[in-house]
Amino acid sequence: MKITYLGHACFHIEINGTHLIVDPFINGNELAKNIKINSLKADYILITHGHQDHVLDVEAIANNNPKATLVSNYEIIEWFGQKGLKGHPLNHGGKVSFDFGTVKYVNAIHSSVLPDGSYGGNPGGFVITAGDKCIYIAGDTALTMDMKLIPDMGHRIDLAILPIGDNFTMGYEDAALAADFVKCDKVIGCHYDTFPPIEIDKERAQTYFSSKGKILLLPNIGGTITI
Repeated sequence: MKITYLGHACFHIEINGTHLIVDPFINGNELAKNIKINSLKADYILITHGHQDHVLDVEAIANNNPKATLVSNYEIIEWFGQKGLKGHPLNHGGKVSFDFGTVKYVNAIHSSVLPDGSYGGNPGGFVITAGDKCIYIAGDTALTMDMKLIPDMGHRIDLAILPIGDNFTMGYEDAALAADFVKCDKVIGCHYDTFPPIEIDKERAQTYFSSKGKILLLPNIGGTITI
């Protein structure tokens, strides 16, 4: 898997030539102004919940990639379906097999409303398995004991993508504990620095993770990590 950070909580994941975009919020993010959404390839667009800072560019990217399939909860897929976009709905605990591997929708503690005020269903995260690699994308969430169930269900997580910005989600201290819960020592942090309430001391966060025997990766926007 090649994982490219596109800012905030947005990632591009390439798996053996298949392209996934997660929570696209680019045009509204001044920090991601060098990312051009017209150049992004997407076979699948994964959406953790309905907040604008996770769905802003879904429609534009899907229209640029007309074969793309949206993957999210039932309510979000229905909402985008009314705009003519195709999708596959999931609910908590459910998984689906695609050509690149499997996607399981897992619990998150947060809120969810779509940009027009429509109900966004329950927020979630994703466990993506492809071959012998497995990543956990927590989405926007507080620390939750449900995270402990992920390895108990047989998932060996190679990399966890966790929010660390505090205020609207867990901060980096709770994220380090979340890494314990999912039994993964390598973490990519997200959902930080985009807005003043979630600005963090990155060096302090990485030092904290290091003190717990873990690695916190904070790639530059446009930077790629391969597992």
